[in-house]
Amino acid sequence: MGKQLKRSSRKATIVPFIQNGEYFFKKGMKAYERGDLHKARKYFERAVRLDERDASFALQLALVLSELGEYQFSNQWLFKIIHDLDETMDDCLYFLANNFACLGLFREAGQYAEQYLAHEPDGEFADDAADLLELLKLDRHDVSEEQEQLITMQERARYLLEQEQFAEAIKALEAIVSRYPEFWSAHNNLALAYFYSGDVEKAKQKLLDVLKRDPGNLHALCNALVFAYYLHDQEQVAALCETLAALYPLFREHQYKLGATFALVRRFDSAFRWLYRLYKNGFEGDGPFYYWLAYAAYYTGHESLARQVWETLTALHPEKRGEEPWTAPMLLDETILHIVQLFEGEELVDRLYGLYLFSRSKQAEEQALSLAVSRLLPADPRLRPFIDSFLFGLTAGSSAQAANIGRMVDALSANNEEKEALCRFAFATAVHPLAEGERFANGAAWAAAIEYVWRQRQGEHVTQKALAAKYGVSVTTVQKYVRKVRRLWP
Repeated sequence: MGKQLKRSSRKATIVPFIQNGEYFFKKGMKAYERGDLHKARKYFERAVRLDERDASFALQLALVLSELGEYQFSNQWLFKIIHDLDETMDDCLYFLANNFACLGLFREAGQYAEQYLAHEPDGEFADDAADLLELLKLDRHDVSEEQEQLITMQERARYLLEQEQFAEAIKALEAIVSRYPEFWSAHNNLALAYFYSGDVEKAKQKLLDVLKRDPGNLHALCNALVFAYYLHDQEQVAALCETLAALYPLFREHQYKLGATFALVRRFDSAFRWLYRLYKNGFEGDGPFYYWLAYAAYYTGHESLARQVWETLTALHPEKRGEEPWTAPMLLDETILHIVQLFEGEELVDRLYGLYLFSRSKQAEEQALSLAVSRLLPADPRLRPFIDSFLFGLTAGSSAQAANIGRMVDALSANNEEKEALCRFAFATAVHPLAEGERFANGAAWAAAIEYVWRQRQGEHVTQKALAAKYGVSVTTVQKYVRKVRRLWP
């Protein structure tokens, strides 16, 4: 469709040997000139991460992605440029037209070609845009208007899901499945959108509907396994793992989906089988591919390969340094089971401590899992402020008190080996009926007083002076807060 996308020009400058955005941009340009598009892509991705506001870096990445055939990702960068970085870069309109044409979205291609000509009638790509419009008139009959509309709707829904705009994504996907009831990709994405938005039951039901109507749908089975894992349904996890282990997908996309899913649920032997097969066959994966392959390799005894793959990952995503499987092991299964047991406890303190442990784990960074946990807990109004604060970071209203209590427990946990006993006593103190109205704003003072009273109740010899020094508060302050605690626990 028209002339090939041209390399953007940029004046060379002399910079110190510092690995900043300019440094990786130059490395990318050298690789680009040699025709090594994959290496150029990696360098340009590093450049845009280090300098998010440089529109020329983003443009060059978009051009490389287009030449690699990744038109959707290229378009995302082009939209970012014209909407967020530099609205005067009208050449992006032509590049969008070219990408949409390659995707078969001829209406959009024509619209952006016309917009480019309106802005740049004598621009560098004016002749190409005019030629493209002529070609589109000839090619439009190959794709029906309905097919084109479906593709457009699906791409918009996928974008909303990636941007975590779940309410909008749900509306878009529900509209698609209503009009195209056998478009399974949209059904599976809708299940994910439900789950990420916290509607676990609706998500599970959607997957059941897909599997009932399309038995063996790989994406639905994989998503069901992920849901079961996050919800700690070990029986369902085992059953689905057995089902998926018996499958032999032919397409690379399905092999990747299967391998990544096994890795996510820590079935590393099965994950390594598929991810390493792809790796040996020259699969050019994205960041998550290398991340999960490194973990699968490491946990199946292939440490040398894991380190090699991790180097590839950190070249693409420098921010992943420090998350290596050999230096940042995942949360132990025993800890997860302990948290689940606490959630199932009868006492409020059990659930509060379990919620606290989960909120301080890496798993809490996954929004879908936090939403699932919030739905697992009983509808106890006493839990609500802690859920809002610990899981979702809210600090307004009653959540402010919960946040203060969390910081108090953090202080106790950081300064003691007897973490669980002390922290549970702290939560019992915080939710004591006589403590109603306390803000717990001075976390260090409360922590010192709670530890003092707790140790005395254990028959230990401890002084208020020692605890004042331990928590960095005055002895007078400790005395004041000890009186508050003793009022609750005479």
